[in-house]
Amino acid sequence: MTTTPDVVASDQVSLAVSTVIFALRPHPVTGSTTLWLPLVRRIRETYAGLWALPGGPLEADEDLAASARHTLERTTGLTPGYLEQLYSFGAVDRSPADRVVSIVYWALVRADEDARATDGENVEWVVADEVQGLAFDHDTILGHALDRLRAKITYSPIAFAFLTPEFTLADLRAVHEAVLGRTLDPANFRRQVL
Repeated sequence: MTTTPDVVASDQVSLAVSTVIFALRPHPVTGSTTLWLPLVRRIRETYAGLWALPGGPLEADEDLAASARHTLERTTGLTPGYLEQLYSFGAVDRSPADRVVSIVYWALVRADEDARATDGENVEWVVADEVQGLAFDHDTILGHALDRLRAKITYSPIAFAFLTPEFTLADLRAVHEAVLGRTLDPANFRRQVL
């Protein structure tokens, strides 16, 4: 017969909220529009000095979406119109110091919102597809967010979150091309959209 050991106080599970923020900016080498995101440099252990997605512990008096919005504003100065819960990550070993479950949101930023972004001392915007070696399991989280965005743009109107209220069909196609990372035939794209 097996028994389950009693849970002790040190076996607590902490909740965190992280955010993947996507904006469209020119690639530094090719100049083509591509996906960018801000990362924050960790200034304390665990993983001090490594880059990570913006986030932090869930405060007792804050709901999940409010926590994600607070993190966005604190790290980048952004208050994007599009914020959606992406996924929960809770592998037992995702944090070496303690047990942490992270609720991850993603934000899509329009060009006019992106123009108001501020860079902090430990914040750097990078090309999303060129990121590797993030702290914790943030490489996995970023990969999941990219896969989800690329899938969702093919069947939903999510591309509009990157655009101002008035845009051309060419603008919409450019968003699709930037997210998917490939050129689309203008005539076929027009038929699909209409």
